[in-house]
Amino acid sequence: MENSTEVTEFILVGLTNDPKLQIPLFLIFSLIYLITLIGNLGMMALILLDSRLHTPMYFFLSNLSLVDVGYSTAVTPKVMAGLLTGDKVISYNACVTQFFFLVAFITVESFLLASMAYDRYAAVCKPLHYTSTMTTGVCARLVMGCYVCGFLNASIHTGNIFRLSFCRANVVDHFFCDAPPLLALSCSDNYISEMVIFLMVGFNVLFSILVILISYLLIFVTILRMRSSEGRQKAFSTCASHLTTVFIFYGTGTFTYLQPSSSHSMDTDKMASVFYTMVIPMLNPVVYSLRNKEVKSAFKKAVEKAKSSIGFVF
Repeated sequence: MENSTEVTEFILVGLTNDPKLQIPLFLIFSLIYLITLIGNLGMMALILLDSRLHTPMYFFLSNLSLVDVGYSTAVTPKVMAGLLTGDKVISYNACVTQFFFLVAFITVESFLLASMAYDRYAAVCKPLHYTSTMTTGVCARLVMGCYVCGFLNASIHTGNIFRLSFCRANVVDHFFCDAPPLLALSCSDNYISEMVIFLMVGFNVLFSILVILISYLLIFVTILRMRSSEGRQKAFSTCASHLTTVFIFYGTGTFTYLQPSSSHSMDTDKMASVFYTMVIPMLNPVVYSLRNKEVKSAFKKAVEKAKSSIGFVF
């Protein structure tokens, strides 16, 4: 078969072909997506409306919520539509678009988590210089850099994957357009493409994790030197939510992508992918709201204000 064979659409295998499971899964994913939207958009609204949350940490958190909505939206609605209608066809251009935005937002989140670690380092290790270190300009440049790196990385990965010829079949053994199952369909030589993916993902993950590890190593050294147990507890509490998010995000992402194609199990990848494309975006606002007194206080204030407004109207 010639390399010039063109594919105009792909068929997503999805999570299951069992009709008995499709409606229950649709309801579960609908609930997850609804919680994701309410949680992340609600977090962004709280941070925007409450002046007490106008700090660097919450500026990064609001962008994290925006990114979570972005990459959840890139995947979940198409999965829900496939489960509800049984239509698993996705056009070539839609596949390219989905892949691009998914990679972009996941990369942005990776660098945002590293920026948040640096912010925690500045807050705990250099509290007297925190306001001069984490200025509005510095925070804006860090966030802008995260988005630039994310979309540049997505452009490289998208060009790397979709330059290949897909002439074996058009059935993608996944529930969204992802690199490993797309590579499996290619009739081109995949060695260079696999190396590009491994090196790019490896660099992004290692760089982000290195920033996080160094930041927290310095944080823990500083905490151990504190004489006050109350000060230690306060320092730990400011970092706990971020560390939880880091472990969840990097654990599933590294497991899925940093392994050779020969050892890939698509069923295992699908389960891991459900976790990091749907569950993690839902968990992040929950983790930060449950473990953060300032967010709880802002939420209670917003609820009380809403009640008083409703009472005034009626």
